[in-house]
Amino acid sequence: MNNIKNTKMEYREIGKTGMFVSELSFGASSLGGIFHSLREEKGIEAVHTAVDNGINFIDVSPYYGHLKAETVLGKALKSINRAKYYLSTKAGRYGINGENYWDYSAERVTKSVFESMERLYVDYVDLLNVHDIEFADLEMVCKETLPALVELRKKGIVKHIGITNLTLKHLKYVIDHVPEGTVESVLSFCHYCLNDDALSDYFDYFEQKGVGIINASPFSMGLLTENGAPDWHPAPVPLREICRKAAVYCKEKGKSIEQLAIQFAAGNPRIATTLFSTTHSASVLQNLKWIAEPMDEELLEGVKKILEPRFRDTWLNN
Repeated sequence: MNNIKNTKMEYREIGKTGMFVSELSFGASSLGGIFHSLREEKGIEAVHTAVDNGINFIDVSPYYGHLKAETVLGKALKSINRAKYYLSTKAGRYGINGENYWDYSAERVTKSVFESMERLYVDYVDLLNVHDIEFADLEMVCKETLPALVELRKKGIVKHIGITNLTLKHLKYVIDHVPEGTVESVLSFCHYCLNDDALSDYFDYFEQKGVGIINASPFSMGLLTENGAPDWHPAPVPLREICRKAAVYCKEKGKSIEQLAIQFAAGNPRIATTLFSTTHSASVLQNLKWIAEPMDEELLEGVKKILEPRFRDTWLNN
């Protein structure tokens, strides 16, 4: 068992769900081998390390690795007490034979939930998200997708319902066009990190609606790392370059931009939890160690100054 000592984890409620989740949580996208090649046993070990060290929220999707992430995660969860974690998965975005496809129909999302539960070896899902609604007809999401999930919620198969997206205004649109309480959480990625805090513009709105906030990708999908963004990253070149400059600045100060990035993302109490993804136990332990340490405010100000010319520069209009 991999353990880190003296880590004081903070637990925050996702909206009004009653789910108090660890401030840092495990995103299982990497278990699908979508970022790097995967040694399955190492990925399973990383899940166990996360739970053993106080992480109690795990997020996945049938889309990640085109079913592979859910399949591997299911193997990891078989030996973990169900009471030790909250499980979130998604519906609406899928892949087959290497091709992506989307289906937000009531019939498909309902079937998807049961398929996911079978792969994950569970008989209910704590949080079911409509995945990446920017690819959907938002009217369909409001009038067909979400009502289908509400029916599953009434039956206890799905405990809570959320929506995910990169484009923030779409989240607000859907919440405004469905009955109050339909959407209980939102999952946003790359919009509360060192180079882009656009999510904060919506904090008051989400809180007024009783909607919990889940933040993902504290490293902005690799932009905020010493290695830099992968080739597939959609960020414009000027943003890539300025993030690289910030990483070099941190290294010259004897610090890590990854540490600063995850401390910043996880440190806001208005965000219930921040998801990171890895297949390595060492990375889980490192991230937990980092959030237990005080943030270097002087370093933060220096990085903010470097990033300012491209601050909130993104690859989609939000």
